[in-house]
Amino acid sequence: MSQESGDDRRVLVVDDDEAVRTLLARLLELEGYVVDEAPDARTALDLMQARPPDLLLLDIMLPGQDGLDLLATLRRRGDLPVILLTARDQEADRVVGLRLGADDYVVKPFSPAELSARIATVLRRSAGRSRGSRLVFDGLELDLASREVYVGGRLVEMPAREFDLLAFLAGSPRQVFSRDQLLDQVWSSSGDWQDPGTVTEHVRRVRRRIEADPDAPRWIRTVRGAGYRFEPDSPPSRAG
Repeated sequence: MSQESGDDRRVLVVDDDEAVRTLLARLLELEGYVVDEAPDARTALDLMQARPPDLLLLDIMLPGQDGLDLLATLRRRGDLPVILLTARDQEADRVVGLRLGADDYVVKPFSPAELSARIATVLRRSAGRSRGSRLVFDGLELDLASREVYVGGRLVEMPAREFDLLAFLAGSPRQVFSRDQLLDQVWSSSGDWQDPGTVTEHVRRVRRRIEADPDAPRWIRTVRGAGYRFEPDSPPSRAG
């Protein structure tokens, strides 16, 4: 994580429109971010190698390798926070982006205040907080300090936002949370700013990582018309 300007964070803006890049850079620099710009995927990858960013603002429509292909490449390498920034506002586009591992999705035109809030939220969630304890269930363990998940004793890779969602649900077993409540508690957002489908997609991704059969989930249950709940076989034990 970049520390070149105290607590400043480095954001890489990837957009083929120079005017958009310039506008975003000015907005972000006013918020105290260090900003790099790239017009295409190749330049972005070179910049990420030279000056690793803390977050990527990524346009989908890029020349050559498009933004979704770049996102897929990045997710094979690690968990760099990525916010998709695009004029394509169809639900199918949002779902594809989220399934590929985007942390959030902002549609142009956007309000500067909303974008700033989303960036701050994604960075805060990705940084995580050390809480010095573990949640241990029969076959599932969450180390809240190291932000690691073990299923049957096997370490499971999990991006920051997915970990936050799982940890929040597991911390209140059998309690039902609506999608709006989860947006508020896990994303620090709301349905006015963010599509509640974000929650649905992240639940699907967590299930895919921890469930033996994601279509018949053991841990995270859907309560029709109400939301989701974490359903352990026995109460958790806390350690650490």
